Amino acid sequence: MSDEALARLVSLRHGNPHSLLGAHPTPTDVFVRVFRPEAFRVEIEALGKKHALRPRPDFPGIFEGRLPTREVPPYIVHVDYPGGASFTLRDPYTFTPTLGPADLHFVGEGTHRRLWERLGAHPMQHQGVFGTAFVVWAPNAEGVSVVGDFNGWDSRLAPMRSMGQSGLWELFVPDVSEGTRYKYELRPRDGAPFMKADPMAFRTEVPPLTASVVHHLHHYRWGDEAFLERRKRADRSKQAMSIYELHAGSWRVVPEEGNRPMTWRELAPKLAEHLTRLGFTHVELLPIAEHPYGGSWGYQVSSYYAPTARFGHPDDFRFFVDTLHAAGIGVIVDWVPGHFPRDAFALAHFDGTALYEHADPRKGAHPDWGTLIFNFGRNEVRNFLIANALFWAEEYHIDGLRVDAVASMLYLDYSRAAGEWVPNRFGGRENEEAIAFLRELNEVMQRQHPEVVVMAEESTSWPAVSRPTSQGGLGFTHKWNMGWMHDTLKYFEKEPIHRRWHHHQLTFGLLYAYSEDFVLPLSHDEVVHGKKSLLGKMPGDEWQQFANLRALYGWMWAHPGKKLLFMGGEFGQRQEWAESRSLDWHLLDQAPHAQLMELVAALNAGYRCEGALFETDFHPQGFQWIQADTAEQSIYAFVRRGRNPWREVVCIANLTPEVRRDFRVGVPAGGWWAEILNTDERRFGGSGVANAPRKADPRPWNGQPGSLSLTLPPLAVVWLAPVDPPPGAVADEPRGAS
Repeated sequence: MSDEALARLVSLRHGNPHSLLGAHPTPTDVFVRVFRPEAFRVEIEALGKKHALRPRPDFPGIFEGRLPTREVPPYIVHVDYPGGASFTLRDPYTFTPTLGPADLHFVGEGTHRRLWERLGAHPMQHQGVFGTAFVVWAPNAEGVSVVGDFNGWDSRLAPMRSMGQSGLWELFVPDVSEGTRYKYELRPRDGAPFMKADPMAFRTEVPPLTASVVHHLHHYRWGDEAFLERRKRADRSKQAMSIYELHAGSWRVVPEEGNRPMTWRELAPKLAEHLTRLGFTHVELLPIAEHPYGGSWGYQVSSYYAPTARFGHPDDFRFFVDTLHAAGIGVIVDWVPGHFPRDAFALAHFDGTALYEHADPRKGAHPDWGTLIFNFGRNEVRNFLIANALFWAEEYHIDGLRVDAVASMLYLDYSRAAGEWVPNRFGGRENEEAIAFLRELNEVMQRQHPEVVVMAEESTSWPAVSRPTSQGGLGFTHKWNMGWMHDTLKYFEKEPIHRRWHHHQLTFGLLYAYSEDFVLPLSHDEVVHGKKSLLGKMPGDEWQQFANLRALYGWMWAHPGKKLLFMGGEFGQRQEWAESRSLDWHLLDQAPHAQLMELVAALNAGYRCEGALFETDFHPQGFQWIQADTAEQSIYAFVRRGRNPWREVVCIANLTPEVRRDFRVGVPAGGWWAEILNTDERRFGGSGVANAPRKADPRPWNGQPGSLSLTLPPLAVVWLAPVDPPPGAVADEPRGAS
């Protein structure tokens, strides 16, 4: 072996240390070489005895010797250091690669859909020995070592081998077990070596510590088979979906222990009980992948494959999902493929080059968030992200992904001035690489997990976001309706006396309501940074604030589109949300807050049992205006229709404090009608203005075949539905007769 090769080895810049280290048969014996810097004695125990290896004075740390056999026998290495420290270990350099040719091909092609099963740190049995296989992608590094608790964080003791043009580095380290902390030390072509956490780590230390932790993915025993089977059979477009948006660290805290956040195992049963009581169908978690800075709310991810250690072990998060599934509640997680933080220990400049990000800051640096943008044109980067989406679905049984900041991905000039961005090949502003990535992501998810929803948080008018890629769309299952949220909140923030001038803000959304499969969000972004809480946005005195908020919810739950409400909104949180403190649960001791939460439970109950309110969310025939132009009185009325032609729901909103008596409104059929929900009921904190069941007048009105004369409660929304005649009433005409 040349001195040049040994020099590269001891400088940790040799791409194939296995060719130099370990045991190698020769025609007459077996040659053994070990690299243990600072040791004064190394012995090989094999063939029933110990064999001393000779140190190489020209290459300190290199020990060599021969075994009197022609086949490599099992052996153990004994290492002695000055001062009396001794170690006995198996030699990592006697093991074949844990990757096969197919892995290398699919990684290079960017189509390794189960990437997490090959990259990262995997406890396993290899060649009859238990240990951990480490694999990392670092194509531009001259050398990579794995360091950790098992080798004193000494990069000289575990240099990895390069797997050729794949850019992967691999090493099987015997006797390294689950729970071991580790990182990679990389040596760039220029500059000093540096340490990085594993991009594919399945577990991490609790921040602010940054080491990766060896974790076995398959210890947890799931109990949600029945839930997953029901999920497969369901038609999600025709199902009720009422989502509770949650930041896990600030929902509740443990005051007896310094107001620490609850763990996943503490949170799971309490949250399941809360959501079951209120009737939500799903919970959506702000990002739960590991992130270095809590103030980012999880939107700056450092370890895409690891649930944050802030709330416990990865299997504790599995328990959380399992518990919610046992309660019949789906789990959606926010997912952030658009950008990542610059922290030195994570993805940024990973192997000394712009690897995951674009090198050109006009494409690779995000001007708003100080983060880096993924290079979606690179096969391996797309593979890393698409496999990650599959990982959460398969390993953690996630029911949906909400893809954050899609608009920032679609446009090359997003938040950039002229000259600060690079046009695409056609001279346009569309990010072709990101568009192709999003389409590929949704095609793969639809093919492999069609039961998992993939929602886009997309704030522009980009067309066909939630339409199939075969029709030119991006392929998402849903899109957040940001325009509806902003227009609706702006309207409700107005003093009622001024609402007549802004009537269109509630009707405009119906002009595009069926252009996408929408989710109607009242999200965390609207209750931070000086925007006030939802209750705080409402005008008037306290009674009017609660009445307005009740009306907003009654309006939203009847409007076409799936529903999302950020935590605290269910009881009228007064303060803006802050990730550093708990919600103000003590407010439930006050009647208006408890009554508001009772309304939310009633809304979800009514919504889930009335198919007209959700079965045709994405079809124009499911909605018809009855009154859309009563601006002077700020009154709206519409009808919702589902698959049952005899069970329409009429929604009427009176968004002024004035009680409207003898107000005639058209209804789509004769027969008896009754309130199924009234946000002004006394049990919800309202004034109690209500209407008894009544038979429709055959007089046509508002283009409808029948009509009702009603008293409209103040600042309230009323839902009406057909009912059977009350006892003693004259039998009604057949349903649908004029």
